[in-house]
Amino acid sequence: MARRSRPILTIAIVLAVLGAAAALSWFPRPQEPGYHFLTAWGAAGSGPGQFQQPIGIVVAGDEVFVSDAGNNRIQVFDRDGHFLQQFGSKGDKRGELLRPMHMAVRGDKLYVAEYLNDRVQVFSLDGKPLDEFGTSGTGPGEFDAPGGVAVDRDGRLFVADFYNQRVQVLDASGEALFQIGETHEKGIAAGKFNYPTDVAVGGDGTLFVADAYNDRIQVFTPEGKFLRKWGGPLASNIPGSANGWFRIATAVHVSPNGAIFVADFKNHRVQKFTPTGKFLVAFGTHGGAPGQFERPTDVGSDADGNVYVVDFGNNRVEKFAPLR
Repeated sequence: MARRSRPILTIAIVLAVLGAAAALSWFPRPQEPGYHFLTAWGAAGSGPGQFQQPIGIVVAGDEVFVSDAGNNRIQVFDRDGHFLQQFGSKGDKRGELLRPMHMAVRGDKLYVAEYLNDRVQVFSLDGKPLDEFGTSGTGPGEFDAPGGVAVDRDGRLFVADFYNQRVQVLDASGEALFQIGETHEKGIAAGKFNYPTDVAVGGDGTLFVADAYNDRIQVFTPEGKFLRKWGGPLASNIPGSANGWFRIATAVHVSPNGAIFVADFKNHRVQKFTPTGKFLVAFGTHGGAPGQFERPTDVGSDADGNVYVVDFGNNRVEKFAPLR
């Protein structure tokens, strides 16, 4: 009997080890201190410093740019939330905006994905319209509700093409180079998307994609080769509220020191990871009090380590600093 029980015991040990490994992988503990609330600005409205459904945020030096989607404009603040300027108005002409979404800054240019104009528009940092790329459609260089844009060191544009279920890559002049994902084909396999909403590029050119409704982040080489994915068990469209899981990953941001921040929309929080997907910490709870969120949509950060969060449902921006 003892000899026969050994295989069963071995199997039990193996299963226990695998279960422990899965638990560590799928339910990770925080690896660093969290963040504490500093300040917030904004309220519902259309005046300077007020918002209607703010979506995107990007920090450039001492300025914070916020896409005020419901008001069809970009607002600019200093890092303490003092209003500086605004630009854009409702329309489809150059310099006008229709539901501006996630943004990117490269050098002295601001790139804005426009959800309802099916284009990416380029502005100077003082708000002058410079260029625009894209038209409505499913072909190369065409978009159907682009949600986010990132720009690499070579000036290439990476665009989250929301309804087309793909990420498109354009050269600096707007010429289509290639795409990741199959047009109009949703899926949970590596390299497939379920309404991608945002993109970010790391210092080495690595591409991070907020695969929003697959509840995960996907990572690719600059040439579009799949590297990894994370978010819940096997990163296969299983939503949840445990550490490292998502309930609609609406935005991804690469901080100046290379950390990855993700706006976790329906979990009302922000999560932080290493570039390889290792969970570091999460912060935020549901509500309207300072330090709480109502469906955050984007994250930005500055060179001092401060983090700025677009609090969509509360029509405001919140600023946090790391605990030391």
